[in-house]
Amino acid sequence: MAKIRVLIVDDSALMRQMLSTLLGSDPGIEVVGTAPDPLVAREKIKALNPDVLTLDVEMPGMDGITFLERLMTLRPMPVVMVSSLTAQGAAVSLRALELGAVDVVCKPSDAAAAGFEARRVELVEKVKAAAVARLRPRDATTRAAPGRLSANQLYRSSERLVAIGASTGGVEALRDIIVAMPADAPPIVITQHIPPRFSASFAERLNGLAAMRVKEAENGERILAGHAYIAPGDRHLLVRRSGATLVTHLDDGPLVSGHKPSVDALFHSVATTCGSKAVGAILTGMGRDGADGLLAMRQAGADTLGEEESSCVVYGMPKAARENGASQRELPLGRIAEEILRLCRAHGED
Repeated sequence: MAKIRVLIVDDSALMRQMLSTLLGSDPGIEVVGTAPDPLVAREKIKALNPDVLTLDVEMPGMDGITFLERLMTLRPMPVVMVSSLTAQGAAVSLRALELGAVDVVCKPSDAAAAGFEARRVELVEKVKAAAVARLRPRDATTRAAPGRLSANQLYRSSERLVAIGASTGGVEALRDIIVAMPADAPPIVITQHIPPRFSASFAERLNGLAAMRVKEAENGERILAGHAYIAPGDRHLLVRRSGATLVTHLDDGPLVSGHKPSVDALFHSVATTCGSKAVGAILTGMGRDGADGLLAMRQAGADTLGEEESSCVVYGMPKAARENGASQRELPLGRIAEEILRLCRAHGED
């Protein structure tokens, strides 16, 4: 197979060298060039025709966001943003995902090579996912928020729990689903593969758009209707029972299915705790995290959904869930929120 051709854009010569070394260590990737700023990058894109661009968020002159916006309008291509681990870096990176970037990877907190080596696997995986990603149309990134659905009843925390997992492309997919939910929607627990410290900004962003209350999960919280809880970027989100009440549990254990937070970890906990009183949905993403956990949910009696290939940025996780029999059916992203509410209402009428 042909190697994935990558162009690295970063104003730091050290960062360009480190990224080149780490990506070049994978036999499936070839770094075809580097650029210190967007102006040089523009010419190298024309000359080298790379498959994937890694783009620094913060650069002098034309910043990464301005360049990304122009790039996605004039020459759409897969882009992985390289961001600092700061609140500002998180906010800018989320904006980049809105504009069409496929994913974001964090720089280390210092310039030590060991810091990047610790993220080598993540960096390589995200570049490979970007290379096969389906780019969203430019108008889809600026569309108006979808209309909110009606729950037609007030859900109590003990009635029905919704668990959703996603990875590459999931930030925007989750936005569509959560913004469509009514204020009295069933409680939702979410694991999205996202860098540490970015999950809080992601939750705040969704909370400002949604009728539900959206927040980064804290340990030991009571799970309530009308609330969505997002796993922190460096902890597994699990569901536990305290008497008749469902509560969140954050776990700092080892990686599960190669990830922390892990969709499998969340889904297995929901299968054990909620059984048939749950709905599971697995969305766009690379790999197979969540497929085994969703199967456990289905075997426990839960209703299970997968995102259809036609709307996925990367049809990896839903494909794995389809192939192992975990998802009862697949739907395009635009129909998933409505189907979740229908399943919850149908369960309440049983």
